[in-house]
Amino acid sequence: MKVPANNLLRHFEEHQQEYENKALEILRSGSYILGDEVDRFEKDFASYIGTSYCVGLGNCLDALWLSFRVLGIGAGDEVIVQANTYIASVMGITINDATPVFVEPDAFHSIDADKIEERITDKTKAILVVHLYGTCCEMDKIVAIAKKHNLYLVEDCAQSHGATYQGQMTGSFGDIGCFSFYPSKNLGAFGDGGAITTNSPELDQAFRMYRFYGSEKRYYNKVVGTNSRLDELQAGLLNVKLRYLDALNADRNRVCMTYLNKMNNPVIALPKLRVQATTVWHQFVVTTPYRDELKDYLETQGIGSIIHYPIPPHLSEAYAYLKIGPGSLPITEKLADEVLSLPLFYGMTDAEIDTVVAAINAFVPKALEQ
Repeated sequence: MKVPANNLLRHFEEHQQEYENKALEILRSGSYILGDEVDRFEKDFASYIGTSYCVGLGNCLDALWLSFRVLGIGAGDEVIVQANTYIASVMGITINDATPVFVEPDAFHSIDADKIEERITDKTKAILVVHLYGTCCEMDKIVAIAKKHNLYLVEDCAQSHGATYQGQMTGSFGDIGCFSFYPSKNLGAFGDGGAITTNSPELDQAFRMYRFYGSEKRYYNKVVGTNSRLDELQAGLLNVKLRYLDALNADRNRVCMTYLNKMNNPVIALPKLRVQATTVWHQFVVTTPYRDELKDYLETQGIGSIIHYPIPPHLSEAYAYLKIGPGSLPITEKLADEVLSLPLFYGMTDAEIDTVVAAINAFVPKALEQ
């Protein structure tokens, strides 16, 4: 049996008529930019996350770089961020000419909260946490550190729609929460899309100005802004999917708990669950020193997998100018060589799950064959 790494059609086909009706409604409305659908989504998503405001944007990278722009963070400033993240997190910092200061991850692939304070200097202006793979960072400790040192706190929630820490939603802890609605996300649109959440009326107003060419009133520009707007069509489709988000997350949990309960291979480490948190399982990431061999083996079994992520940001060509060489962040670099995301999508059948489990349990690296 072939099992793809992802399949976006299962949920769509289950609610196809509802999505198509909404798309036609918007197409026939004659209103395509910053209309009723965007307004409705911003209100409903803010309510879901538990913040006062949400501002729809073109994508999550825009949410990230605009966050540091509106906070006034730029050249000469430092932002603490975990090292084992997708490069977009770091780009949000460097697009503003600020400097990323990397912190190694903990056992849950999140920023190690106990290593943050040692990286704070008089140039530090903010902490960027990344709720990677759908699990939460240790937010009680991180919020306390941010308050103690008077630092801004920004959350990258691109992979954590609906995840909680001590009962509180990601995207509601910091000054700003940044979300992606890329199609493969837990709350995925049918194209690009993003948003920020905040409890600050001043930040809400600033984002609305920046996303529309720096204008509060058309043709009257207060700042040099950008063009980053969640469009009506994507917002409308997200309004449909938001109603199903908890069910989508519950189904991913069904798959992943089965993986955790049934997978048993001594050369493959399974993801750990943080007791205080609820993960939404954006990815099910295993680690093994035989990662590349495992990936090739799964392919021969008709099973898809993805490496998230093979090159840590500090070793990418884009950040060679930071002069952070190999060996500087050993935990991050080891993970980059060992992580593998297994098939995970809404509507996986028992047969598909069992196929993945059987393949994982049967894997024996060539070096260990008798």
